[in-house]
Amino acid sequence: MIDHDKFQALVKQLYATVKELEGMFPGRHFTPDGHMVGSLGECLVADAYDLKLKTASNKGHDAVSESGLQVEIKATQSKTVAFRSQPQHTIIIKILPDGTFEEVYNGPGALVWEQFKDKRPPSNGQFQISLTKLSELNKSVGQSDRVPKAV
Repeated sequence: MIDHDKFQALVKQLYATVKELEGMFPGRHFTPDGHMVGSLGECLVADAYDLKLKTASNKGHDAVSESGLQVEIKATQSKTVAFRSQPQHTIIIKILPDGTFEEVYNGPGALVWEQFKDKRPPSNGQFQISLTKLSELNKSVGQSDRVPKAV
């Protein structure tokens, strides 16, 4: 079982350390990225929405809800996220500088994947979509099509 308070404190501590390092070395960036952001995002979402994480790099989804819904989790600190395939459901978050997160999209993967219709697949196989577009799409998702946050 996860110690929710300890987990949240450690993430906040990580981002506080980043801020301190950047203060010590002006002009240098210590922003966590790559695998670390992905793993942090997966863990933040799994904890906040009571999802069971699959093993890392699981193809097609990162977690499963209690009802069996397969959830692809995307986390970023920038302005876009990328998809290789259509997930059943997706939760996309932006990790904030204090280690908390903002939900950008929580809904059916088909609604996101539809945005790539009629587009040529990129050479790297990853379709990019902006957080602004995802935020707009999120407004059209009904409450019954969302994974609820854990209490």
